[in-house]
Amino acid sequence: MAEAVLALAALSLSAERAGTLLVYALGGVALGTVSGLVPGVHANAFALLLAATAPTLSGPPAGVACAVLAAGVTHTFLDVVPALALGVPDAAMAAGSLPGHRLVLGGRGREALRLSALGSGGALFVALPVAVPLTALVQRYEPLLIAALPFILAGVFGLLVLAERRPWRMAAATFLVFLSGALGLVTLDRPFGGLVSVGGVLTPLFGGLFGVPVLVDAARGGGVPPQEGVELAAGPSTVGRAAVAGVAGGGLVGYLPGVSAGVAATLALPFAGRDVPDRTYVVATSGANTATAVFALFSLVALDAPRTGVTVALGAVGPPPLATLLAVTVVAGVASAVLVPLLGDRYLVVAGRIGPLRTSVVACGLLCLLSGLFAGVGGVVVLVAAGVIGLLPVRLGVRRVHLMGVLAVPLVVG
Repeated sequence: MAEAVLALAALSLSAERAGTLLVYALGGVALGTVSGLVPGVHANAFALLLAATAPTLSGPPAGVACAVLAAGVTHTFLDVVPALALGVPDAAMAAGSLPGHRLVLGGRGREALRLSALGSGGALFVALPVAVPLTALVQRYEPLLIAALPFILAGVFGLLVLAERRPWRMAAATFLVFLSGALGLVTLDRPFGGLVSVGGVLTPLFGGLFGVPVLVDAARGGGVPPQEGVELAAGPSTVGRAAVAGVAGGGLVGYLPGVSAGVAATLALPFAGRDVPDRTYVVATSGANTATAVFALFSLVALDAPRTGVTVALGAVGPPPLATLLAVTVVAGVASAVLVPLLGDRYLVVAGRIGPLRTSVVACGLLCLLSGLFAGVGGVVVLVAAGVIGLLPVRLGVRRVHLMGVLAVPLVVG
C-alpha cells in the first residue's frame, strides 16, 4: 500500500510539473506571437533579447527555458506575416521582389500564409526523427567538420553563385558575396556599446542587409492589394517535397555557422520541384526555418554548440532535458501553425488599409531603435551602411542570399 501511495504521489508531482511547464510554454507562444507580428524584429534579435533578460526572470529555470524556446519557435512561424504584409514593392518591381511578395501582389497572400504554415508544420515532424541519426553523425565527425568548415562554406557559396546561371549575374553575385564579407570583416570583431550585452552588431547588420532595402523599395509601392481565396495552387506532393527539401536545408543551417535558411532553401529548390517556384520557395524557406530550430536544439544538447539566437538564450538559462525541449517545440509548432493563417489573414487586411510609406517609415524607425539598443550609435551607422549594400541585389538582378557572405567570408578567412 505504501509503495502504491508513493507511486501515485510521484505521478501527481510529475503531472503537476508537466502542467507548470505547459503553462510556461503557452506563455512563450503568446510572447512569440506578439514579437513575430512586430515588423522589423528579426528572430535572432528577439532571441538575443531573451538571452539577455531570461536569467533575470523569476520562476523555475525549466519553466523559463520552456517559455524562451516556445517564444523563439513561435516567432519563426509568425514573422512570415509582417514579412508578407509589409515591404510589398511596386508592381513594376515584382520580377525582382521576394517570392512571397510576388504572391501578395498577385492577390495570393492568404495562400502564401497557408503554404508557410504547411511547410513549417511538415518540416517539424520530419525533422524530429531525422535529427537523432544526423546529430550522431555530426558528433562522430565533428573535428573533421570543423577543420573542413572554410571549404564547405566556400563550396556552399560557390553553388549559390552558380545557381544564378548567367555569367553577368554570377559575376554580380560574386561581387556581393565579397562586398558583404568585407562589411563583416570590418564590423564583426569591433566592440559596440549597446544597452543589451548580447548580439552586438548582428542586429544592425541583418536589419540593414535584409530589412531596410525591402522597406525602402516598398515605400513607393501600392501596398497590399485585395487578397483572393485560400485554395492552394501547389499540390500535396509539391508541398511535401518542398518541406522535405527545407528539412535538408535546415540540417545545413542547424549544424553549420554562416548559413541562413534562405541560403538553404535556395540550394534545396532543385530537389523541391520547379512547377510553382514562388510557392515552393515559401514552403521550403519556412520548412528550413522550423527544421533549423529542431536541429539547433540537438546541436546545443549533444555538441554544446549554440547555432541560433534561441539556443544562445537557452544556454544562458540552462536547458532542461532534450525530451522536454522537443515536447515544447511540438506544442509551440502546432499552436503557431494554427495562428499563422488565423492572424495573418487579418493582418493583410489591416496592412492593405495603411499607406506603404507610413508602414515603411515606422518599420525603419524600429530597426534604428533596435540597432541602437544592441550596438549604440555605431550600430545605427552600420545599419545605414548595410542598408546601402542591401539595395544592390535587386538592382543587379540577383538573389539577396549572397549577402550572407557577411558571416561566411569572415569564417572562411579567420
